[in-house]
Amino acid sequence: MPESVWVAQSDPRVRPMLADLAREYSARYHRVLSDVHFELREYPPERFAPPHGGLLLLLADGVAVAGGAFQRYDGETAELKRIWTHRAHRGRGLGRRVVAELEAEAAGRGYARIFLTTGPNQPEARGLYLATGYTPHFDVHAVPRTSLPFSKALIAVVGAR
Repeated sequence: MPESVWVAQSDPRVRPMLADLAREYSARYHRVLSDVHFELREYPPERFAPPHGGLLLLLADGVAVAGGAFQRYDGETAELKRIWTHRAHRGRGLGRRVVAELEAEAAGRGYARIFLTTGPNQPEARGLYLATGYTPHFDVHAVPRTSLPFSKALIAVVGAR
């Protein structure tokens, strides 16, 4: 079972996650890979640092196999970002584990809600959020053309643990 570690965005173990996300976003949204990678890497690192945020990696033999982050959205809401599972490790529930650990950490930091968006070309992410109890704020029966917003109350998450 992979080990959970909270890290800074500058940690070298984060690089494979950012590079893979850049490849995925570039392929799915037909954007220039170097531009997407720059946006991911250069996002202000303090956004994903305590006390308002965090960046989680799941490591197998010291190598990142899944991860994700959260940042402050508003005074009571954290926003999940960068939920990722390496393609060789998909289908093992690691995405669910990342989401659960991010939710627990955000709740422990005093957030009452989670907000997130995913792209219209990411059906795996859409399925993950629907399966983990997120409320969709879009027509789930329509063909998505824009970002798909979701939210979840953390009070229910904390009460269930």
